[in-house]
Amino acid sequence: MMINEKIKKASPSIDEWLKEAKADPMALQVGMFLVHNGVVRQTPKAKVRQGLDDGSLVKGMEFAFDAVKVDAAIAETNKMDGIFYVKVWLNEGQLEVGDDIMYVLIGGDIRPHVVDALQFLVEKIKTQCVTEIEQKL
Repeated sequence: MMINEKIKKASPSIDEWLKEAKADPMALQVGMFLVHNGVVRQTPKAKVRQGLDDGSLVKGMEFAFDAVKVDAAIAETNKMDGIFYVKVWLNEGQLEVGDDIMYVLIGGDIRPHVVDALQFLVEKIKTQCVTEIEQKL
């Protein structure tokens, strides 16, 4: 193993995350929590997103993230209307099909605010904060 090589992390417990979130002082203002769990899929991103099918399948992914950019995205999400709780976990290193890539937990006052915040944060993380390199069969 190379010194700089990152090893994938153990996934968090969403039950524990929710207990922690509900114990937060801001939880009294929360009417909804929404969780996103991104997972490494076998179908290449180009096929799913753009309909480009080269016949390949994904066998794994090298995943990394910029913690400063992620923290900035979380801070920006926390400023959105009706959002009172945000927590993010990102994996790293060599991931296999089925491995967790990320978890995002958003707590807010009403469904439209929480759905919008989740969409905003996941999109920002995926497009500005992470590097995903698919390895194909």
